[in-house]
Amino acid sequence: MTPQATLAQLRAINQQAAFNRWAGIEVTHAETGAAEISMPWRAEIGQYAGFLHAGLIGALIDTACGFAAATVAGRVLAVHYSVNCLRPAVGERFIARARVVKPGKTQVFTTCELYAAQNGEEKLVATGETLLTPVGDAG
Repeated sequence: MTPQATLAQLRAINQQAAFNRWAGIEVTHAETGAAEISMPWRAEIGQYAGFLHAGLIGALIDTACGFAAATVAGRVLAVHYSVNCLRPAVGERFIARARVVKPGKTQVFTTCELYAAQNGEEKLVATGETLLTPVGDAG
């Protein structure tokens, strides 16, 4: 599949997810084994001190990793993920870049870096890893 077709496919999947639409998540890049998503800052996704809520940090990492895994394994479901918050997530936009570390028939290992973008500069704010399993068609 071409990168353009992969990107179109992930964008269609993203539009089906009500949570992703609510959060404003967009798929900005896709190729075999990799995906990039972004989300704009809004006050309602912040926590009490005005930083991006850690739950949304996890959601961005999980989503980007799932999309990267989907490019090699089709429909997937996270069975485990971990997040490392490195600094307060403050920015105009958040960008998650994920890639497949090791694909397999029953497990796909992925990794992700989350950046906060502000004034044309990106700062690494979190990293994460996800273990996903292919699920085939829902039934």
